[in-house]
Formats: sequence, structure tokens, C-alpha cells
Amino acid sequence: MRLLCADDEPDIRTILELALGLEPTIEAEVLPSGVALLARVKDAKPDAILLDAMMPELDGYETCRRLKADPETAAIPVVFLTARAQRGERDTALEVGAVACLTKPFDPLTLAGELLVALGR
Repeated sequence: MRLLCADDEPDIRTILELALGLEPTIEAEVLPSGVALLARVKDAKPDAILLDAMMPELDGYETCRRLKADPETAAIPVVFLTARAQRGERDTALEVGAVACLTKPFDPLTLAGELLVALGR
């Protein structure tokens, strides 16, 4: 599965690369922003997207709205990664088109499995 990820925190990006690299069925590309993800998504043709909810410049919610508004990317499943476990954050993620929401901090050893379950794989 080809996965595009966006998170603005360099340490989290490194952990995501390592954690997702533990799962041989996932080929992940981790980007520093929603803007970078939107610029890359059509060329990368991912099977799924993992978005940090809170990013400067363009947050995950607006990134997801733009993905869902574009016929070329609307069908790509989006999973949110958020530091806020509040119900309102999850509700917002689902309202903008996400299929699931995972919470930070996450366990690097189980993240890939949790992501695959969230995507129904």
C-alpha cells in the first residue's frame, strides 16, 4: 500500500518513517505539510493518506477538504493523526471526509497495524 503522510513536526516525521517502515506492505512517504502533500498527491497516487490534524499554514482538516473536493483525489481514504483525543476533533475529522482518527502519542510498534485496521485492510 502506497501511503502519503503529512506532519509538521520533524521528530514525528522521523518516528512515522520508522514505525511505518516496520510494516512491509506499507510504502510511506512522509511530508512536512498539507501544502506539500497537496502538491505531491496526484503524482504519488497513494492508496491512503495519513494527516496530522494541527499543522501551520494549512491544517489537516482543510487539506482533507481540498482532497475530497477534487475528483482526482476524492476517493483516497484519509486517516487523521491528532494529539487531541476529544470527541469534537474526531467528529470534525469525520465530517471533512476522514475514515478514521488515530491519537498521538502513538506506539511506533503498533501504528502500522492500527492504520491498516482503520483502513479495513
